[in-house]
Amino acid sequence: MRIALLQINPTVGDIEGNTKKIAEAHNKAVLQNVQLCVAPELAITGYPPLDLLFRPSFIERAEKALARLAKECARVPLLVGTISRSLPGSGKPLHNIAALLRDGFVQGFFKKRLLPNYDVFEEEIYFEAGRDPCFFELGDERIGVTICEDVWNDKKFWPRPRYPCDPLAELAENNCKTVINISASPWHVEKQVLRFDMLRAAARSHNIRIFFCNQVGGNDELLFDGNSFWCDASGNLMAVAKSFVEDIFICDTDLGSLGTIYVPPPVEKDVFDALVIGTRDYVRKCGFKEVIIGLSGGIDSAVTAVIAAKALGSTRVSGVAMPSRFSSKESVKDAQILANNLNIGFLQIPIDNTFQAVLDQLAPAFVGKVWDVTEENIQSRIRGLTLMALSNKTGAMVLTTGNKSELAVGYCTIYGDMCGGLAVISDAPKTLVYRLAKWINRHREIIPKSTITKPPSAELRPNQKDQDSLPPYDVLDAILELHVEQHLCARDIIAKKIAPEETVRRVISMVEKAEYKRRQAAPGLRITPRAFGRGWRMPIAKK
Repeated sequence: MRIALLQINPTVGDIEGNTKKIAEAHNKAVLQNVQLCVAPELAITGYPPLDLLFRPSFIERAEKALARLAKECARVPLLVGTISRSLPGSGKPLHNIAALLRDGFVQGFFKKRLLPNYDVFEEEIYFEAGRDPCFFELGDERIGVTICEDVWNDKKFWPRPRYPCDPLAELAENNCKTVINISASPWHVEKQVLRFDMLRAAARSHNIRIFFCNQVGGNDELLFDGNSFWCDASGNLMAVAKSFVEDIFICDTDLGSLGTIYVPPPVEKDVFDALVIGTRDYVRKCGFKEVIIGLSGGIDSAVTAVIAAKALGSTRVSGVAMPSRFSSKESVKDAQILANNLNIGFLQIPIDNTFQAVLDQLAPAFVGKVWDVTEENIQSRIRGLTLMALSNKTGAMVLTTGNKSELAVGYCTIYGDMCGGLAVISDAPKTLVYRLAKWINRHREIIPKSTITKPPSAELRPNQKDQDSLPPYDVLDAILELHVEQHLCARDIIAKKIAPEETVRRVISMVEKAEYKRRQAAPGLRITPRAFGRGWRMPIAKK
């Protein structure tokens, strides 16, 4: 049996464009003598469509697109993800389905049974769950159909399954020797290895072949890696599609082998590739062509600029240095060198005259008050104003450059350096940003060495260093990982003795107090299991 997994990059809401993309991939696969084509979860609507699903016109367009697709893809059966209306009465009005298109018609609907409602998922808001095992006949083969979460409930793999039923086990009981899973499975670091391990274990446990078809690309903050694959009934990983690129992936079960050994890429490469496709897709799918980045000469803006240049091409990226009286000559020089190395546009717009004008304006109101963070934030807000003015005038999107460590503890200026349309590295801890910089420079010096080696500083007051206000970043990031990603409280973190009790409690207090800032931050690209985005639901007003 030859199956084509159509690993495509759909755009949420672009029903016509997505349908065309599916049809083109299907027709290319047909030329390779396949017996079945498979497209990802909700490939017609894009994933996740969220409240677009409340619009009757959106549902109607999806239904018409499915009928057209059936006629355009009549030569070889196609299993494709989309939506369907549920029966009138109680429950949600829609199902998340895999539609079987064969001989020019829609021959079957297979309903998603397990609807995730945790982390970044909110499917119970929109969909009614299916109740019955899903399968169809292809020649002499009975093929089971699952949709994403349906395969994430193996009681032998997970210590605490989330749902009372296991669709994979039920398909095995119905004599399905082959199971297809269509997915829109968001990526985070090491997610692909988890999927491999989970589905290989399920294949061995139920003695079934599993074909996993995942989408690729970025939709808002969610990143999708592709990495579609199939494994045999012994759990051997037979072949894996490409990461972070579209792929028409042909699986031939008649070509027996001992399987393939998957070697995970370095974390830095995985993260870099993910941020590149996330930046490219966010800018492109939002209708922008160019981006602007404030270049401080620091590590965060440097890494962001490299990602942007790789994602969009150097001619569509501009860096802006905005020195004040506290900016070192070395930082301005580093910004210029980086821009030259990347061959991106570069502007230098000094802000000191503007800064002094604002100080003079506020002087009567500030009489008797000492210099503090207020004056520091004024500089950052002038820079934000400058970048947004350039954005308005040129139509380019501003990319913010703050990292996860800073965003977590509020070491950033709301309406200042937080201004922009996309926060590219906002889910990358500072220590990971340094690792990315060194990985970027692995062959030649792109980011100036001095940018990497000098102590990090906001340069908003004389001789300022980040560690004047924060613990060392290796300590800070260790605390944040335990608190943010593993949900540990101060007591449990203190017990691990990674930092003094006073430091742990201060960091957690800073995280709590900065919630209002994060709520107003630009959308960020998710690369860790728990980012400050849709999966982070914390109240602002609390004790």
